[in-house]
Amino acid sequence: MRTRIVPALVPALMLALLTTGPVALPASATATTSAQSTVTAAEDPLLDALKAIPGLTVISESQLTGYRYFILSYTQPIDHRNPKKGTFQQRLSLLHRTTDAPVVLYTSGYGMSTSPSRTEPTRLLDGNQVSVEHRFFTPSRPDPANWRTLDIWQEASDEHRIVQALKPVYSGKWIQTGASKGGMTSVYHRRFYPGDVDGVVAYVAPNDRVNPADRAYDDFFATVGDAACRTALKNVQIQALKRRDRLVPRLKAYAADNGYTFTKTLGTADRSFEMTVLDAPWAFWQYSTAADCPAVPAATASDDEIYEWLDQVASFAFYTDQGLEYYTPYYYQAATQLGWPELKFAHLRGLLRYPGLYQANSSIPAELRSRHDPRPMLDVDHWVRGQSSRMMFIYGQNDPWSAERFTPTRKDSYLYVAPGANHGANVSRLEEADRLAATTTLRRWAGVPDVTALQRNAVSSVPDDDMLPVRRPS
Repeated sequence: MRTRIVPALVPALMLALLTTGPVALPASATATTSAQSTVTAAEDPLLDALKAIPGLTVISESQLTGYRYFILSYTQPIDHRNPKKGTFQQRLSLLHRTTDAPVVLYTSGYGMSTSPSRTEPTRLLDGNQVSVEHRFFTPSRPDPANWRTLDIWQEASDEHRIVQALKPVYSGKWIQTGASKGGMTSVYHRRFYPGDVDGVVAYVAPNDRVNPADRAYDDFFATVGDAACRTALKNVQIQALKRRDRLVPRLKAYAADNGYTFTKTLGTADRSFEMTVLDAPWAFWQYSTAADCPAVPAATASDDEIYEWLDQVASFAFYTDQGLEYYTPYYYQAATQLGWPELKFAHLRGLLRYPGLYQANSSIPAELRSRHDPRPMLDVDHWVRGQSSRMMFIYGQNDPWSAERFTPTRKDSYLYVAPGANHGANVSRLEEADRLAATTTLRRWAGVPDVTALQRNAVSSVPDDDMLPVRRPS
């Protein structure tokens, strides 16, 4: 249950997967606030144009090789259906190369790093990039927070207003992208505002169209890897739960030493331990590969070996109040609309103490727990299958989040699977023929000649973003 789409219980966010985390600016970069800038508006058409957009505030600017990087804030309605209910500030960034280059609209589906990095589509197109922080991830959270306004249509409407505000500045085509929960967010924006962008590249985006109908996930764990690895992962779960009386006190001591608590979310250390054990195989396949199977502890391994492996793969710190706090908006969305994996865990019958623990509501405070509404995901799935166009889906063969996939139309839309790849699947990991086809399609959508992007890519000092959503802080 991570995202790492978030965890299984979070795709990152997967979680949601899924950015690489803060990357320091190159030493040669210089950063100035808009107030400190020595360039006047008359000498700087771009800055002048940004400042002229109603509701947009330029917070800072950094100069990079080949790019200008802005941190921005945009005034958004708390409720797009009733703008009179007030506003909040949504954080975004702009990586600017030139006003006639394509623009890549990116969201991780979570918060936003303020360190500049380029997504894969930005690199392939040598384009500009607008990165948007998802509403309710701090600091882009209304105060007071009306959690009922955290839904897929409201966030799609946030992005719609941002695109419409910036389009007069940029003459190139727009491509939207995101990985894991960011990929889901890209799909939802396309569903509600299909005219905003010229194409979508959604990486490892789960499609939980009928929440309880999760046989695809169980089928995945019954077939992924080889039999020996699957057996080893089951056995380490069984042994961990059998040794609960010895391992949970260790978790309690670890929590006490680090100031971790459980009372706001999962309730007790024992429940947190069980959740971590349940999540371990999911976490393993989300971030590891078949090459890591030999490191799975044997059934005869010591308590130390099992505890340390669980902590390394699934992280005991994640399922604490402090570890889950950042992901509260994701889990709330999963509980109310997005859905979550419902696995059977047949091999653990008789060892589990908390039926129904493995669900999104377990990971958020009691006052935010809600009933799931199946209609939004059914609507999106129906639209993608029947009406969507210019959508590209990239999945990983060995990624659990890729087990439930979107099915695109034949209207200039495509689905690719990266062989042996986990939640970090992307275009570069596809087989050669698929990689060339996907790259050609993306450049055609964006109106970019095949050679230009590869030629200019070498001159940029901006770090590349591997598109992994975050399941936990990284």
